[in-house]
Amino acid sequence: QVQLVESGGGLAQAGGSLRLSCEASGINFSRYSMGWFRQAPGKQREFVAAINWIASKTFYAYADSVRGRFTGSRDSANNAVYLQMNSLKPEDTAVYYCAADAVTIRRAPDLISNWGQGTQVTVSS
Repeated sequence: QVQLVESGGGLAQAGGSLRLSCEASGINFSRYSMGWFRQAPGKQREFVAAINWIASKTFYAYADSVRGRFTGSRDSANNAVYLQMNSLKPEDTAVYYCAADAVTIRRAPDLISNWGQGTQVTVSS
């Protein structure tokens, strides 16, 4: 059974930083791509970052709204991925979800196979 557990959310001021973590279990981590999505109140879930693992190499992709501010990383020794969020803005406020897929992380949430329970990020102005 796939289990994804996020942590690291919380309250930050605009311009500040937070680091999200996602620990995976129940999967062969070396065969999975991972990613991050978010959902703000009243809005649809949206793509944030992909950490795609293809042919033993890592490929990163980011939403335009976070590129240059957010950085994803992968720690195969601990079956974990991270999202370093810098220069936070109030519009980054959302529940952030970790995602896992046996192929690649695609930008459409409907195509994702596995989700974590989410962690709240709130950015005050």
